[in-house]
Amino acid sequence: MNNLGNLIGELCKVILPIPEESYKGNSDSEIAVCTLSSLELLKKIANSNLLSNISIVGRLLSENRGIDEIIRHVNQNKKIKIIIICGKEVWGHKAGHSLFKLHKNGFDDNRRIIGSSSPDPILTVSKSQVDYFRNNVNLVDMINETSINKIEKMITQ
Repeated sequence: MNNLGNLIGELCKVILPIPEESYKGNSDSEIAVCTLSSLELLKKIANSNLLSNISIVGRLLSENRGIDEIIRHVNQNKKIKIIIICGKEVWGHKAGHSLFKLHKNGFDDNRRIIGSSSPDPILTVSKSQVDYFRNNVNLVDMINETSINKIEKMITQ
């Protein structure tokens, strides 16, 4: 990430602090949920019985650091096989879009997500970590879905 991007990221942390990152649920579950920028949805899921059916629920606000964290998490928690991507996309960053492009295409020699239209889709994770993610985790596209009932139906079906 470039210096300007780092500076803006740090500034956003001060101006718009977002303390909720993720909430752990059932460590035996193979399902994770990513609510993108929908923090209210994140809180609803974290405070519902649905948390007992999923391994973790978290948000994804950036096409670089956030995706790096997801890749690291699934590599450390090999039980996770499904990630449901829901909630509203992050305007300008398109983090959900970039996650799907990474899953489909991987990244190039410069660690840039192939096919991403995000402004800074450059990762720090290793190729082997990305390969594990691409080969062992399925993504479910529910981008723009904010109904906890519809998400619950997907999880419990």
